Parts: sequence; C-alpha cells; structure tokens
Amino acid sequence: MAESVLRLGDIDSDKLAQLLARYQLQLTRVEESNIPGSFWGDQEAGLIGRQLYARNDTPLHSILHESCHYICMDQARRQQLDTDAAGDYAEENAVCYLQILLADDIPEMGRARMLQDMDAWGYSFRLGSARAWFEQDAEDALAWLQQHQLLRDDRPSYRLRL
Repeated sequence: MAESVLRLGDIDSDKLAQLLARYQLQLTRVEESNIPGSFWGDQEAGLIGRQLYARNDTPLHSILHESCHYICMDQARRQQLDTDAAGDYAEENAVCYLQILLADDIPEMGRARMLQDMDAWGYSFRLGSARAWFEQDAEDALAWLQQHQLLRDDRPSYRLRL
C-alpha cells in the first residue's frame, strides 16, 4: 500500500521548492542511497540546517513532515539542526496538522491526498485515520499552531516559529 503514496518524482518540484523557500528551507535533491540528515533512513527526507534532502522516491508526506518540523521548532533548535528534529508530543501533532494544510499548496497533492498518504504510510492516530484526527481530534494541534503564530485565519502564515 505504501508504494501508492505521492513521491517527489511525481510532482513539479519547482512549486515545492518555492513553498519551502517561503520558510527559508532549500530543497536539495540527492541521488545517493543514503539521504543526508534522514532520521528514519530509507526513502525518508532529511534535514541538516536549512537543507531538506530528498530523492525522487522520497514520499511527499515525508518532505512536508520534515519541513514542518523545521517550521515548528524554535530558532535555537533550528541553528543546531542535524538529522533529529526532536520536539515534544504537542509539537509533533502541530507538525502533522501543518503538513496537511501545506499539502494544499502543492497542486498534485492537496489535503485529501495527504490524508490518504498518511494513512497508507502508517501514521497512527487515536481515531483510526488521519482524516478523523484532523477533523475531530486536532484542536490541540490547531491551538499550538495559532499560539506560535504559524497560522493566520486557519491557513499557514508562511513564517517560522520564533
């Protein structure tokens, strides 16, 4: 099932690079088998400083997830970022929520496809699906993003957490 997720090679990466640049992140495509800065290894995106590393077979949900870690962490953690984004439970939920919102900025993805891909990849939520969590159980994630001014009118503010 996980093979059916949308991957970097399936989209116009220029649009993705433009989105990431709004957050001061640079998309760096790599060919090597080990993606630099990948915490999970395999095909998963990697982060080192402002560089987000991915291969053509890297799932788009992974790219947006790691990007959202960068967006949601404070400046002190961003300055030391190398592979492990760290963060607590509340921040992890906010990362998942924000990646769903940012999916709407990728023409080939959109929110519905992001939710589908998160389920296919095995993201785990109390209510059994990413959609159920997002629509019925994510008030804490929404509040966290609002508290840190990462949303404006329930849409991304395109700014980094201070």
